[in-house]
Amino acid sequence: MAVTLSLAPGASLLERQALAIAQTLLAGFDRHYRLFREISAAAKEYFEAGDWPGVQRAVRERIQFYDDRVAETVARLHREFGQDALDTDIWRQAKLYYIGLLTEHSQPELAETFFNSVFCKILHRTYFHNEFIFVRPAISTEYIESDPPAFRFYYLREADWRAALARIFLDFGWRRPFADLERDIDWLLRAVRERYPVLPLRDENFQIQVLSSAFYRNKAAYVIGKVINGAAEYPFAVPVLHDGEGRLYLDTLLLDAADIGVLFSLSRAYFMVDMPVPANTVQFLRSLMPNKPRAEIYSMLGLGKQGKTSFYRGLISHLHHSDDQFVIAPGIRGQVMLVFTLPSYPYVFKVIKDRFGASKEVDHATVRRKYQLVKQIDRVGRLADTLEFSLVALPKERLAPELIEEFQHEIPSQLEEEGGDLIIKHLYIERRMEPLNLYLERALAAGRDDQVEQAVIEYGNAIRELAIANIFPGDLLWKNFGVTRYGRVVFYDYDEIEFMTDCRFRRIPPPPNEEAELSGEPWYSVGKNDVFPEEFAAFLLGDPRIRAAFMKHHADLLDVGFWQRAQEDIRSGKIRDFFPYPESLRFCHRFDERKETR
Repeated sequence: MAVTLSLAPGASLLERQALAIAQTLLAGFDRHYRLFREISAAAKEYFEAGDWPGVQRAVRERIQFYDDRVAETVARLHREFGQDALDTDIWRQAKLYYIGLLTEHSQPELAETFFNSVFCKILHRTYFHNEFIFVRPAISTEYIESDPPAFRFYYLREADWRAALARIFLDFGWRRPFADLERDIDWLLRAVRERYPVLPLRDENFQIQVLSSAFYRNKAAYVIGKVINGAAEYPFAVPVLHDGEGRLYLDTLLLDAADIGVLFSLSRAYFMVDMPVPANTVQFLRSLMPNKPRAEIYSMLGLGKQGKTSFYRGLISHLHHSDDQFVIAPGIRGQVMLVFTLPSYPYVFKVIKDRFGASKEVDHATVRRKYQLVKQIDRVGRLADTLEFSLVALPKERLAPELIEEFQHEIPSQLEEEGGDLIIKHLYIERRMEPLNLYLERALAAGRDDQVEQAVIEYGNAIRELAIANIFPGDLLWKNFGVTRYGRVVFYDYDEIEFMTDCRFRRIPPPPNEEAELSGEPWYSVGKNDVFPEEFAAFLLGDPRIRAAFMKHHADLLDVGFWQRAQEDIRSGKIRDFFPYPESLRFCHRFDERKETR
């Protein structure tokens, strides 16, 4: 519901301008969220049509919406009010009016963040405090009601509970038939019985709650909900896919909060989901994944700026309640990025260096484009997403002396000092992972050949899946990959990342003579985007235990044929399936249809 504010007769010019600015800001946000909802809701149509490139295109286009609307609003404010009118007294009053306009708004937390984004484009960072911007939220989102409701209720009675389960999926109204929904419901129930051999007694309030909009990503629609029985809650997620004839089927049932959390991993593409009241959706998801930060949930729903706002508030709170110092991150120092961390906080902070290593042929603008590229592509669970910040103030007393020295040596152009703070002009923040080279060193030292083999399997799978998704990491060294808390190997060094289709994969030609073979210089020409897979072994497989594991599982990655075939598939328009859950959980692998009885 829109709130209208009116001024008393005789209101001052400052008050009239402040109200007009607040209304302009809210109009800019409302336009943004209307367009955001339209393209998110269109994902249902792409899914129904089997238009998988359309889904990927919509995800890419949606990312730019926010910055475009901020730029439009900034330009409108300058055009209609002039630079001189946008002074601090007007902004202070505009914020108060803006709060009034948000009292009945359905997305107040997002609108507050939009206000901050516009303000920070106009005034100096010395005004970035709660008197002028929303450092702290002003409007509670806890009791906002959504119409239609954010989730549906299903009460299952003994007489019709199978029909009620089917109704959960039919209520999404997809314009495609299910191949065999009765069979799929059988498999759902079998999966529940396997997980819970002895079901708890049914309480009076037994019900199923399901989010009203499906979550669309790649070639799947995800139905997400929870079963409530007394005081107990059981989360679940069900992926719905197309079969070879374009009919729908239920692929599996995820019942672990950890498995559901992996769906929302920042190493994957963002979801497309229609949310009239996003806070309701976030609150519901947090009830399923209580350990998942709000910042990550907002980001995975495509609301990256709100994710940044939530993250920054969490960082400020953590600094207030901790006393350890920021230090240089462990591992081999990078040639392009300076990486530091706060040991008590599960993130790393990355700043582009002023000068790169001699072997790096990139500049600052190229590196920033690479990081933006990662946001726009299908990360298939193998690329770490990042939060990008400007003008980040860190208290100097919390910076280790050796880190300050590293800052002054490596990134002096990125630094400003202001009182007791050191200002970093531009940095990236991502989830902390153990560098794969350190993980392997530890496993080798402990004689854990099983861990070494599993890590090498994951490493090779990461490279394969990225290749199928049209991504070549460029630098395949172990140090550029990390191990997540779920044991997955993820790539996180993007300065040399390229599209597979921009690479030229070649075999090393035979030497023309013995002298050329013994020479330390190549006897063949090497273009800028030339890649020779035969060379990978020289810098990856020095340890015999690592070599044995790699050659057992991924020897074909050293052959140019694998890479050229992947390029052919990409160019032919083939979009592969990527499952954000173990394939062993898929019903087609768990249950033999021929053995089912109804």
